[in-house]
Amino acid sequence: METVKIALLGLGTVGTGVYKVLKAQQEEIPHKVGAKIQLKKVLVRNTEKASRKLDDPSILMTEWKSILEDPEISIVVEVMGGIEPARRYILDALHAGKSVVTANKDLLASHGKELMDAAAETKSDLLFEAAVAGGIPIIRPLKECLAGNHISEVMGIVNGTTNFILTKMAEEGMEFQEALALATELGYAEADPTADIEGLDAARKVAILASIAFHSRVTFDDVYTEGITKITATDIRYAREMGRDIKLLGVAKETPEGIEARVQPMLIPSTHPLASVRDSFNAVFVHGDAVDDTMFYGRGAGELPTASAVVGDILDAVRNMVFGCRGRIGCTCYKEIPLKKMEDISCAYFLRMQVENRSGVLANIAGVFGNNCVSIAQIIQKGKKKDRAEIVVITDEVKEKNFQDSLAVISGMSTVKEISSMIRVYGQI
Repeated sequence: METVKIALLGLGTVGTGVYKVLKAQQEEIPHKVGAKIQLKKVLVRNTEKASRKLDDPSILMTEWKSILEDPEISIVVEVMGGIEPARRYILDALHAGKSVVTANKDLLASHGKELMDAAAETKSDLLFEAAVAGGIPIIRPLKECLAGNHISEVMGIVNGTTNFILTKMAEEGMEFQEALALATELGYAEADPTADIEGLDAARKVAILASIAFHSRVTFDDVYTEGITKITATDIRYAREMGRDIKLLGVAKETPEGIEARVQPMLIPSTHPLASVRDSFNAVFVHGDAVDDTMFYGRGAGELPTASAVVGDILDAVRNMVFGCRGRIGCTCYKEIPLKKMEDISCAYFLRMQVENRSGVLANIAGVFGNNCVSIAQIIQKGKKKDRAEIVVITDEVKEKNFQDSLAVISGMSTVKEISSMIRVYGQI
């Protein structure tokens, strides 16, 4: 039976997981793909440190050239992360006729076209299931299982750190900083959590999902992004009273005016399937014209869940080699659909503010909204304290530009002491 030799670039959390899964599956793999797999070389920065993770430290090396120029290595598995040198290594490998498996969402969200073009040129596989939602299958379902659909929307919770934080805020009444500290202590948040809490990690995944779902290139820079740092326990309490939960959602829609691609904290109905996604779990909701609604749910990160997706791609790449059909599913971005500007996107809004507690204030605020074609669905007044009152305004669906024009006027009114929160609402009020 043929033995396919592979190289692993990186032996961090995901790389170690890939090694463990390949080892656990070594007896099963030949029956699944028709060939044996041998991990021939592992590229690391420090061989001494990495040697403790492997049964055979002799496969460790620090020189990329020794992998690139090895004719026996057919598949390169990149789990280093970052843009460079990962980008150069992947391009080198593809141009050398090797297939590539990667989990690098940062690279794909910014340089996906360049990488896909290189794969097409050499008729090599470039597989990246692990780049979005860890162990949850979503890339292959969009490219293959749901290919008979016109997909109009892909949305969901694609960052486990922020979902864990919002879950603790909702269920235990924690404020943001307290919940973030707990997430860091438990290992859900990095020492520098910026990419997670500011929505950047989710935005990269949305760019990848939108490109595949709508067959038109969407990059990281195209995704309007907001994080969860301004969300408070008070906002979550109000949302609960309205029968809604607050989640950091990645939303990609194809509309007649173009593609919407955004990451924002949003209120969603507590009856929506995504509202029940707790802690560090992820879920992706897909709407197609034939399949209607489907949801993919599971572990969105972690050593073994992510390794599960990487090894699945390795097996697919090996299977393609065995049957002589490498590169059969490449880039699917054959359209050029314009991107919709954020100011033209429509949704409902949740606005919480502190105002003077006297007559005429509500009427003035309503007048500003009316002048900008913003319709109010609901007004709640609570928490009177001496000369101040807390007001929550819920609008009907309206264009972002109209709402922001209203907000600019309202925030400058002498009777409005503070704009405490502004959160968008997913779906109709």
